[in-house]
Amino acid sequence: MNRLPRTPAASRASLLVGGAVLASAAVAAWVERRARRALARHPPEGRMLEVDGVRLHCVERGAGSPVVLLHGNTVSHRDFEASGLIDRLARHHRVIAFDRPGFGHSSRPRDRLWTPRAQGALFKAALAQMGVERPVVLGHSMGSMVAMAIGLDDPAGVRGLVLIGGYYYPSLRVDALLTAPAALPVLGDVMRYTVTALSARLLLERLVETMFMPNDVPAAFWDVLSREMLVRPVQIRANAEDAAFMIGQAKASSERHGELRVPVAIIAGTDDVVVDVEAHSVHLHEELQNSSLVVLPGAGHMVHYVAPEAVVAAVNTLQPDGMPMSASSDSIPATNEAPAELQAIGLAV
Repeated sequence: MNRLPRTPAASRASLLVGGAVLASAAVAAWVERRARRALARHPPEGRMLEVDGVRLHCVERGAGSPVVLLHGNTVSHRDFEASGLIDRLARHHRVIAFDRPGFGHSSRPRDRLWTPRAQGALFKAALAQMGVERPVVLGHSMGSMVAMAIGLDDPAGVRGLVLIGGYYYPSLRVDALLTAPAALPVLGDVMRYTVTALSARLLLERLVETMFMPNDVPAAFWDVLSREMLVRPVQIRANAEDAAFMIGQAKASSERHGELRVPVAIIAGTDDVVVDVEAHSVHLHEELQNSSLVVLPGAGHMVHYVAPEAVVAAVNTLQPDGMPMSASSDSIPATNEAPAELQAIGLAV
């Protein structure tokens, strides 16, 4: 059988394709080794729970009325360790800090869409399994969307919400557009082990600097959070999926704000370059009658590092005597004023 002769151009193309495949396989193997090594060097320091098919990691500290901490994207529960918030709150409270699905040591199975509402349902099931009743739920950044979902879906099950640097209304998110491909099945799987895995390593330091702007990144952040843990493929997927859900979920959640029947303490920084404070935190406070707002001058997105005492004060105002506050609308103060101790710390609106 006669065969057409291969042209030099076709031969070069075949070599390039073959080389690209081999290079991608080598990068993927390297990424997988790095991820396994990171997990071995940073084993879980807390409890591993099995909840609704998810391996869920949480750290508990202290005793007293319960406070649940939900971190934002990029990081893990160790963000609250690095800021000192866990230790501060644990002086008077039982603190429970979770790794959200796909972050830290928590798994992220593909049997459901991990919207803020789905994550909230998971944490409520975990808290029931742990015997935790009516906690204050504190969320930072993306974690605030999960906290809001818990408050909306189970108001009788929480004492109040503390929302820090949150995103509450639909608006253009460049990060969602840029990271969307990494959230896709198949294509995203390839990207997370090759191109995105490399770019994440190159951009991580700059991303963290942006999160903290205009403040410096404290040494404690990198002392406590492992770079390699933050750029594992599963965490890249979790970041990308969460970002992809943000706009749609903010729209759905904002349409239900009028249903919120729990007290809410809102905290933000005036110089947050990640989330527009006026468009989100101030707007939410104006919409919720049962809320207080503290805007901290000169603080950026990572308010809990700059002013952890403001966060602790907000938690304490939701349970001043350590006794449960009724979740009924009759018990919610009609005032929009922040408590005096919060006004002394920041700019209370």
